Amino acid sequence: MNWPLRWDLLTRYRLIEIVAQWEGRLTTNHLCNSFGIGRQQASKDINAYLRDIAPGNLFYDKYLKGYVPSNSFAPKLTTGTADEYLHVLSRNKDIAHTFQGLDLGFAHTEMLQVPLRHIEPTILRALVQASREHKRVDLSYISMTTAVVEDRIIVPHTLVCTPLRWHVRAYCEKHGKYRDFVLSRFRGEPEILDESQSTSAEDTLWNTEVLLRIKPDSRLEQAQQEIIARDFNMQDGCLEVKTRAPLVEYMLRAFNIDLHNLDMLPKAQQIVVENFTEIEQYLFKSS
Repeated sequence: MNWPLRWDLLTRYRLIEIVAQWEGRLTTNHLCNSFGIGRQQASKDINAYLRDIAPGNLFYDKYLKGYVPSNSFAPKLTTGTADEYLHVLSRNKDIAHTFQGLDLGFAHTEMLQVPLRHIEPTILRALVQASREHKRVDLSYISMTTAVVEDRIIVPHTLVCTPLRWHVRAYCEKHGKYRDFVLSRFRGEPEILDESQSTSAEDTLWNTEVLLRIKPDSRLEQAQQEIIARDFNMQDGCLEVKTRAPLVEYMLRAFNIDLHNLDMLPKAQQIVVENFTEIEQYLFKSS
C-alpha cells in the first residue's frame, strides 16, 4: 500500500470499512450520497480498497445487492470500534440538517442536536490566529461572576470542546494565571497584539495528567454493577480515564458524575469516582 494516501481517498476508504463493518452491507450509494461522486467512481473506490488496502475483507452478495464483510474481515484504516460509526452518523446527520432534503444514505437514525452557543466569527478567528502565533489578544469578556463586560488581555493556547460548549484555555494578564474562557462570552472586536512567552508549555496545570478511576456505584446490586461494567468496557470492575487537570470536571460532567451531589440516586448516576480524594483538588471551587 502506498502511504500516505490522499486525504480524499483515505476518507472514502474509511467510510467503506466503517459502513461495511457496522451496517453489514455497503453499496455505492453510501459513497455517492456522502461524497457527491458518480456510481462509476464509487465502484472504482471499492475495488481499489479491496485491491490495495484490504484484499478479502468484503465480497459482493448478489441477493443483498451490496458488499458484505467476509469471515476474515479485519479493519485496516479504522480501529473497528462502534464509536467511529456513530461519529459518521453524527457528521452526516449534521450536514443533512443544514441542507434540507439531502439524502446521505443513513436512514433510521435520529441525533439529539444540542443548541449551539453564539460565537462571533471575528472573535474565533482572532483566537485561532493568536493561538497559532503565540500572541496576546485584547478583547472584552463577560463572566458569570460579575455579569459586567470587562476588557481583558489574554494569550490563548488551546481551543477545548466539551459536550455542551467550547472554551479557550489562555493566560489571563488581569489575574496573572491560566484560565478557561467560554467562547460565547467574548464581546466586541478583538485586537491581536505582540507575541507572548506565556505558551501552553508554561501552563503547569494544563500539562498535569490526571487519572480518573471510575467504577459502578457500590449501592447498586451486584448484577446491576456487572451490567454497568460491561457498558463501559471496564477491566476488573474499573475504567481508567486519563485527562488534563483543567479538564477533570468537564470529563466528569460528560460521564454524568456529579461530585457536588453525592446523594444522587445510584440508578440515576450509575457510576462513581473511586479516587475522589486524588482528583478533588482539580474540581471547580465555585461550584
